[in-house]
Amino acid sequence: AAAQPYGRSMSPPSRVSSCSPPPVFPLMGNAPSSPPTIVLSPCAACKVLRRRCADGCMLAPYFPPTEPAKFTTAHRVFGASNIIKLLQDLPESSRADAVSSMVYEAEARLRDPVYGCAGAVCRLQKEANELKVDLARAQADLLSIQTQHANLLALVCVEFAANHRGDQQLHQPPPLGDQLNGIGGSGGGAMYQPLYDSDFDSGAWEEARQLWT
Repeated sequence: AAAQPYGRSMSPPSRVSSCSPPPVFPLMGNAPSSPPTIVLSPCAACKVLRRRCADGCMLAPYFPPTEPAKFTTAHRVFGASNIIKLLQDLPESSRADAVSSMVYEAEARLRDPVYGCAGAVCRLQKEANELKVDLARAQADLLSIQTQHANLLALVCVEFAANHRGDQQLHQPPPLGDQLNGIGGSGGGAMYQPLYDSDFDSGAWEEARQLWT
């Protein structure tokens, strides 16, 4: 047997190991709710440029990660450095309009590499001039139709007034002087022709005519 060191007693190893108390798991209903993890996605500009998107990124408000084609189009025509330089020279209130203008001009330049945005402006001006000519022609046609309608209405009013005046003259008896004067004329002779043929001879009729006149 091995000699034991002087002054020290060796006890046999204990077979009972000290174990820590089991962990206590809280109930699911009483567990404190941890805040949701927010994953910040880089803006479209930083994603295309393959760089880290900082908190104060100047391009993030105007090129969100949900619209990657917006920055890609502007980057192909103007370049990232020119876009950043232009936005730095403008006040913050005008940057959104500047980005919209750059994206529109870049899209026009990609569609028409020769004229770009100027070609679209010329085409729209031509369409506006054609619409102005059509509007002037339509206004002239409307004025002509209104004039024809007014003339037709005037003719109808004149015809109606003439017919109304003729009806009044037919229903109104002629004056007594016209009736007496008409006896000696052809109308009066025709009116009283049966009476003249039956009851009067020519001498009596002449005396009666002279008496009436």
